[in-house]
Order: sequence, then structure tokens, then C-alpha cells
Amino acid sequence: MKRAGGRVALVGAGPGAPDLLTLRAVARLRAADVVFYDGLTTRQTLALAPAAEHISVARRVGRKTLRHDQVIAMMIEAAREGRRIVRLKSGDPFVLGRGGEEARALRAARVPVEIVPGITTALAAPALAGIAVTERDVSAALVIVSGHDAASYTPVLGRLEPGTATVVVLMGLAKRSGIRRCLVDAGWSPATPTAIVIQASQTGERVWTGRLGTLGTRVDGVGGPAQPGVIVIGDVVGRRTPPAGRVMGA
Repeated sequence: MKRAGGRVALVGAGPGAPDLLTLRAVARLRAADVVFYDGLTTRQTLALAPAAEHISVARRVGRKTLRHDQVIAMMIEAAREGRRIVRLKSGDPFVLGRGGEEARALRAARVPVEIVPGITTALAAPALAGIAVTERDVSAALVIVSGHDAASYTPVLGRLEPGTATVVVLMGLAKRSGIRRCLVDAGWSPATPTAIVIQASQTGERVWTGRLGTLGTRVDGVGGPAQPGVIVIGDVVGRRTPPAGRVMGA
């Protein structure tokens, strides 16, 4: 039996640090009955919903125990029980987070949906590493791509004129060798400044800076592909102003 009051808030969790959440995101977490969270959610963020049931729906590399349609079905069922739900997504729900798909499915099921934007990691990770993704005299454009599959990034990066934009790659650590080859084949110089930001905003944050030609080699110093990381490629990396903190290489 359907009960009144059930609703879903698709909430952007930002890059990870709880103090980078929006005020609205914190309010929804505190009022939640259930929090469905992804694999990059921090314990500190979940602690903002102490009264809620916490349910992991992680679907990261090697851990895809749930299909996306199953996650949606779980949210619909909980909402129909009259529960207040937060679907917590790393970064922003509508930036490579499948938030649009979830919103449409919930609305089709006549479940009230609220969108609570978050700080996308595509912008937060470079900024926290001291990299401005646009610089007036260096780059006036930004291209954000998913790096999880060549079919996702090749149609964009394979046609991108060298040096015309800053490239930010999400979910691309496992495929970074292919990303390097794609850009070099498109005419990008192997000397193009490049950075990798690991666990942006968190205590384990690390930054590697180097050149496109060494991306995806042992020289880039990055461990396994399961780590959350953001790749930044372009001359703006050469203008980096390093903040205080650990630096992996230079």
C-alpha cells in the first residue's frame, strides 16, 4: 500500500569532504529516513544522517553487485512506503552521475523528486590542486569526458584540436594509457602538462604533475585503477599554484 509523504532527493555529495556540501544537502541528509549512497561516499558525510538507514548501492569497478535499474526500484519501493530518501551521489548528480536517468524513472513512477546540486569533482579536484581549468590567456574552454570506456571519450578527444581546451577526465584512471594515445594520435604534444588528482578534498589527497606522454606509465606514480581520481590535461596545469599538502611528483 502506498503511503503519503515519500519522496527522493538526488543529492550531490561534492568531492568528498563534508564541509564542501551545500547547506541544502546537509538539511536533506539530517531529515532523511534512508540514504542510498555510492562507493565514493565518505563516513563523515554519512554521519550527517545519523537517524537514517544507510544502504550502499556502490557500483564501482569490480563491485557492481547491483544493476542500475535495481537501485531505482529500491528507491521507488522505499518512497512508496512514505520514507524520505536521499540518493547521495559523488560530485554532482547530473555530471556523469546518471542523475537524469534516475530523475526520469522516479517521475515516471510518480515519486516526488528534488534535485540538490553538488560541486562536481571535475571542477573541485583541479581547483583544490591549485589548477584553474580556464585561464584568460591560456584556455578559454573546458571539455569534461568520462574515461571509463574508449567509446565514451574517443568521439570527443579524437576530434579535439590540440591545445584548444582544458581536458578533464572523470573515471579514467584505468584507461589513462588509452586516453594518452587518443590525444597524441589527434596531434596533441606529448609535452602537454598533465595532472592526476587522487581523493580530492580528503585526507589522502595526492597530486601528480607531469606530461601527457608519461600518462598511464609507471612514471605517473599512480597506483591501482580502483582509486578515485581526476585527470587534467592542458597548458593550465603548467600554471598550477600548489596549495599546502602532499605532492606526488613534478
